[in-house]
Amino acid sequence: MPINSERHIRTELLLGEEAVKKLHKLNITVIGLGAVGSHVVESLARCGVGTLRIVDFDEIGESNFNRQLFAIEPNLGKLKTIAAQERIKQIDSGINVEVFNTLCHADTFDEVFANPTDVIVDAIDSLNPKVNILYEAVTRKMEIVSCMGAARKTDPSKITTGDISKTIMCPLAKFVRKRLRNRNIYEGIHCVYSTELVSKDTVSETTEPNFYDNGRLRKPMGSLPMITGIFGYIAALEALKIALADSWKK
Repeated sequence: MPINSERHIRTELLLGEEAVKKLHKLNITVIGLGAVGSHVVESLARCGVGTLRIVDFDEIGESNFNRQLFAIEPNLGKLKTIAAQERIKQIDSGINVEVFNTLCHADTFDEVFANPTDVIVDAIDSLNPKVNILYEAVTRKMEIVSCMGAARKTDPSKITTGDISKTIMCPLAKFVRKRLRNRNIYEGIHCVYSTELVSKDTVSETTEPNFYDNGRLRKPMGSLPMITGIFGYIAALEALKIALADSWKK
């Protein structure tokens, strides 16, 4: 079933017919369907991206409800990929959805990226998998937009974009830069990040049952849906700018 063009009239009015036609042919991969990634998926679907490749291994839990778009009571315990697929099809049944219910890491890269993708949006907050994804994208010469730390932030005016080498005031970006430098990668990754100074008091001293990072417990951090959502929408916009570089309306 083709994408319903009537639903994208307003996008066409802003970006132009050529850009919208190209949108319908795009394949964009979103890795991580949580606080940031769920909003990435939502906006890309509403813009009429033809194929969305969604990658996540997790289920929707109680602690997700304060910030994740797919976290509603009927979806409790459901795989995030399945909830995302259902949401996309409710927006436009003509969108092709490629579902990968897996942790994106060295053992699954060949599977996830067996077919071409125009842009990757990295929307995960786990350090080791994030660095591995970014390294893989650079090595394979794939376009990527990477979302840095959205937790513990309250000021939307501090959210900005730029190359990984230019990121400041973001603890996650600092660790990512350091690990990438150890692999001889210094630049070339487009990021969404915040320059807001954060407080250590916004990190829990205890763990919650479903806070796992590839087998390791993590301490949850305070977050607001307004901020994580803005991160997601900006990341989706940056992905479209990259994919539509030749036809983006200036």
